[in-house]
Amino acid sequence: MAWRDTGTDDPRVRVRPSRSKPRRSKKQVDYSASPTAFVFAVDRGRIHLQMNQTKLVGVKARSLGRRGIVVGDQVRVTGDLSGKHGSLARIVEVLPRKSVLTRSAEDSPGAKEKPMVANADQLAIVTACANPQPRPRMIDRLLVAAYSAGLKPLLLLTKADIACPDPILELFAPLEVSAIVTSIENSQGIDAAGEALAATTTVMVGHSGVGKSSLMNSLIPHADRQIGQVNQVTGRGRHTSTSAIAVEFQGGWLIDTPGIRSFGLAHIETDDLLAAFPDLAEVAAKCPKLCPHLLSSPGCQLSTLGKIDPAKTRRVESFRRLLASQNSQNPLV
Repeated sequence: MAWRDTGTDDPRVRVRPSRSKPRRSKKQVDYSASPTAFVFAVDRGRIHLQMNQTKLVGVKARSLGRRGIVVGDQVRVTGDLSGKHGSLARIVEVLPRKSVLTRSAEDSPGAKEKPMVANADQLAIVTACANPQPRPRMIDRLLVAAYSAGLKPLLLLTKADIACPDPILELFAPLEVSAIVTSIENSQGIDAAGEALAATTTVMVGHSGVGKSSLMNSLIPHADRQIGQVNQVTGRGRHTSTSAIAVEFQGGWLIDTPGIRSFGLAHIETDDLLAAFPDLAEVAAKCPKLCPHLLSSPGCQLSTLGKIDPAKTRRVESFRRLLASQNSQNPLV
């Protein structure tokens, strides 16, 4: 490397030469006129997109850095938008998300958050009436996640032909969660489920083996989602869906997700959950500062609500059950 003269005879003083090329401009490129596309699947670094009636495969632009792209995202694209085999579109911008369903890697404070699905309207919590047995605590945790993300919760009960759904329906009745009972074997509730899922972006979440993929195949025969069997010894299902995928359904999107065995909630605050219950939040506003709203909390106004309105007693109990589930240190339920 040549060193430029500094006007001094001191051989120890040397200055690097000036740059021969100008620095890159910090001015950001305007992509506002670029077309938008919907992310319907992410697989091994390739992002599958729907742009009008054309399906594309895209990759992230370096300018997006480490920002993750998930199913449900709306993105701006450039590059080869022909959709031909082997062509690659370039994703240059992720549009603002109106909602994000997020889970924590674990329940310890500071656990890393992992976005699962963006821009959904509704969270369908799929649980079997039996085989595998319903896990109310997991349903509680998914309800917490739905309320925190601003998604409308919907309880979809499957396999009603082999067990009565009444116990699980009664448990969640005080929370006023919409519920639909279904059976693939005799087509019970399939039409009702289709009506509830139409014209929305709904993400389906539940344990492995509860029948998410089977239900999707009943609603959308061409979806051809792989289904598995429940282990009769452990009572657990096998993972048949390995990644989330969105399929168009009656003016909206139905998003199938891999079966889960845990759902961390470390990223959710108590106030986030309370905001989903306006009737309880109004009463809780009179609680002492930093009140955790538990049964043992001194001065918690929710404890007096049952005396004022006995019909609210079960609702408060159910809300506190959600709080207990949120604060649980064991996400395996």
